[in-house]
Amino acid sequence: MLSNLMIPAVLFFGLGVLARLVKSDLKFPPDLAKALSIYLLMAIGLHGGVELAKADLGAAINAIIWALILGFAMPVLGYWLLIVTRRVSPLDAAAIAAHYGSVSAGTFLTAIAFLDTQGVVYETYPLIMLAVMESPAIIVGLLLAAQARQKVKLQAGGNGAAAMANGNGHGNGHGNGEDKIRLGALLHEAFTNGSVVILVGSMAIGAMSLPGSMDKLKPFIDEIFMGALCLFLFEMGMEAARRLGDFKRVGALLAGYGVVMPLIGGTIGVLIGHYALGFGVGGTTLVAVLAASASYIAVPPAMRLAVPEANPSLYLTLSLGITFPFNVVLGIPLYHWMASALAGTGP
Repeated sequence: MLSNLMIPAVLFFGLGVLARLVKSDLKFPPDLAKALSIYLLMAIGLHGGVELAKADLGAAINAIIWALILGFAMPVLGYWLLIVTRRVSPLDAAAIAAHYGSVSAGTFLTAIAFLDTQGVVYETYPLIMLAVMESPAIIVGLLLAAQARQKVKLQAGGNGAAAMANGNGHGNGHGNGEDKIRLGALLHEAFTNGSVVILVGSMAIGAMSLPGSMDKLKPFIDEIFMGALCLFLFEMGMEAARRLGDFKRVGALLAGYGVVMPLIGGTIGVLIGHYALGFGVGGTTLVAVLAASASYIAVPPAMRLAVPEANPSLYLTLSLGITFPFNVVLGIPLYHWMASALAGTGP
C-alpha cells in the first residue's frame, strides 16, 4: 500500500503539511486556491459530460437514486454514532453529521488521480453522484438541528410553554415563519452552491457539445489537470496541518470518529458500488470515496448560518484536519483494495 502513496498529488499534500509543521513562511494566495477549485471541478465536469453523453440512461438514474440514499442516510447514521458517545451536544452532532453525509470534491479528485496513476478505468456515473450528494446532507443536517432545538425547548420546562400560550399563538406563528424563511434560503443555497453549479453546468456543457469542439479543450482538461491538482493538494495540506493543534479540543474519542466514520462509509460505498450499481473496481472505489468523505467547502458555511450554536472548530477539525488527510493517505488505497477484493482482482 505504501507504493500507492508515491504519486505526485499525495506527495504534494505531504509537502504542504510539512511546510506548515516547520513553520515555513510560504503562503498560498487565497484567490489562487479558489481558482484551482473552480478549474478542477470544471475540468472533471467537462470530462464526465463527454462520457455521460455515451452513458445508459437507466444506469444514470440508478446511480442518482443510490446517491440520494447515501446523501440522506449517512448523516443520520453519523448523527446517531455521535449521540451515543455523549461527547457532543445534539446541535454539534447535527452540524458534524451534515459534513459526513456530504462529499469532498478534493478527496474525489485525488481518488481519480490515484486510479489514473494505477491505470484503473472507472465509470463516469460517480461524477453524477458527486453533484447529487452535495445537497441532501445539508437538508438532513437542518432537520436534525431543528429536532435538537425542539428537544431543548421541551427540556426547558413549562415556563417557556406558558409564556408562549399567553401570547395567543403569536410567538409560535412568528417562529414558524422565520424557520420557513431560513429553511427556504438554506435549501436554495444548498442547490445553487458554487461547486454544484460549476460541476453540473460543466457536465451539461460536456454532454451537449460537439465531439470536435471538445477535442480542442483536451489540453485544458487533461494535460494540465494533474499539475493543478498538485497545487490544490499542496494548499490543502497546509490548511489541514493548521488544524492539527485543534486535536486537543476535539478529544480522542471524537477524533476517532473522524477515522471510523469514513471507514464505515467506505465499506458501505464499496458494497453499493459493487452489488447495487454493478461497477468495476474503479467505479466502486469512487463510490466508496464519496460515501467516506466529509465536506469542508459547501457544508461549513451552511451550518454556520443554520446552526450558529454549533462549534465550528469541531466540524472543521474533524472534516479537514482528520478525515481528509486519512482518506488521502490511507483511505483511498484501502477502498481500492476492498473493491479489488470483491471483484476478485486483488493480490
